[in-house]
Amino acid sequence: MLQYQTPVYNLCYRMLGNQEDAADMTQEAFLKAWKYLNSFHFESAFTTWLYRLATNCCLDLMRSQKRRPTISMITEGEDGEEQTLEPVDPSLQPDQILIKKEEQQQLQDALMELDKEQRAIITLRVVNDLSYADIAKLLKIKEGTVKSRLARARENLRKNILQKRNKFHSPASKNEEGGLP
Repeated sequence: MLQYQTPVYNLCYRMLGNQEDAADMTQEAFLKAWKYLNSFHFESAFTTWLYRLATNCCLDLMRSQKRRPTISMITEGEDGEEQTLEPVDPSLQPDQILIKKEEQQQLQDALMELDKEQRAIITLRVVNDLSYADIAKLLKIKEGTVKSRLARARENLRKNILQKRNKFHSPASKNEEGGLP
């Protein structure tokens, strides 16, 4: 468990976008792994099997959350803004830390806008560095399907990121700048 808890948690966090849910699904995945360890037949790597359990736990949670309303537990900063506490890299300057946090948040927001299948496949490939074959086994689809879905997911993620950047960096119109219509 100690060896795999961080990668499994990261997988769950990238899929769910919520620290508490990710921790719960990480625990759920390890409980299922313990319970069904005798069903692991070494047909694939242990990590592939474990990631499949974690992915299925996350997908089950996302399906159940669709059916029931949720109340979010959000930490508020001094200015009343939503705040997620993250460990700080001591080697970075304050402005670099802010930029890094903003970029990470933009990426996470764009990732959360993907549908759950695209989010799962991009997380398995990019974050967990699984091969196409392992992802195909994990999701029970063909390897070619993995490649095409991953390409679509990457394109949608790119569009989401560009869309968010354009919202924040769009030039002001002439009317807003004080020019004539």
